Amino acid sequence: MNVNGIDSFSSLDSVFVVAEAGVNHNGSLDTAKQMAYEAKEAGADAVKFQTSIPEKSMSRFAELAEYQEKNIGKRVSMLDMARSLSLTFKDFERLKRYCDEIGLLFLSTPFHTEAAVFLNDLVPFFKVSSGEIVNKEMLEFIGSTGKPVILSTGMSCLGDIEDAFLYLNSQRDKVALLHCTTNYPCPYEEVNLKAMLTLKEAFKTVVGYSDHTLGIEVPIAAVAMGAKIIEKHFTLDRSMKGPDHAASLEPSELNRMIACIRNLEKALGSGIKEPNPSERRIMLKTRKSLTAKSDIERGTILTKENVTFKKPGTGIPPKFAEIVLGRKVVKDIRQDETITWDHMMEE
Repeated sequence: MNVNGIDSFSSLDSVFVVAEAGVNHNGSLDTAKQMAYEAKEAGADAVKFQTSIPEKSMSRFAELAEYQEKNIGKRVSMLDMARSLSLTFKDFERLKRYCDEIGLLFLSTPFHTEAAVFLNDLVPFFKVSSGEIVNKEMLEFIGSTGKPVILSTGMSCLGDIEDAFLYLNSQRDKVALLHCTTNYPCPYEEVNLKAMLTLKEAFKTVVGYSDHTLGIEVPIAAVAMGAKIIEKHFTLDRSMKGPDHAASLEPSELNRMIACIRNLEKALGSGIKEPNPSERRIMLKTRKSLTAKSDIERGTILTKENVTFKKPGTGIPPKFAEIVLGRKVVKDIRQDETITWDHMMEE
């Protein structure tokens, strides 16, 4: 999949899987590189981080969300937490080079306009987080680049998303919408996966799913329902302290999720209902044909008394029985022999 040259997400030929590293590197460039490596090994199409200068993204009075306070195990300001988890712009340039070296697409979510300006030279398209869907200034800048956009829609109603489209001023096929529930971890009863289909119908664009549930069932279900993009948080170790580790997959689980998605893609098929090549071979053995109940001599009329239906399916199908009964055979037919059209045609 050549995502670097993508013009619109409607051209995706398979599910695009984003391994969301987020801030699970805990502020370490080496950990971030290891995460990129693990994402590549797991089969992800891209690894994604989060880029911001904390002081430009949040006030010193901003408080942690409940899940953040619970997951980090202590009460600090959101700004202090973000500072402890941040990488510098130079770090992201190094990460981008590393991802290029290992053949993995680098993505990162900007959390303010300056971060978006910086990332414009590093990413082939933008990913906008749920919390930034009302950030008019940043969205207008992103729209001005002409690049495709993946927009997460957690905490949003349809009106918020409509406004975001206006700010982006982008063609609908250049914006993919991810259904999302902003809770870490997200309980199953809050997933509302059917809302993804509502987004597809309302905005006539490619849809996907950004998952914060535990496990891999829900993103796989999303693919079955038509998601073309899956984003899933992962971590090197779920026991690490941080706001998002608890709702993240470990590398082996990420690998399993992606393998299941690829298998499901194969299973979904083309949608055309017809026998496939292997079925055509089996069909000859498992369907039934008109079959002689007893020896039938040449010149005998075929009737219900001397014809039955048995496997294999190499002869005349039972559905043509009404056409065949009453005809005279021109060749001898042995008991249990499959009846073919040749038995009624003169040589």
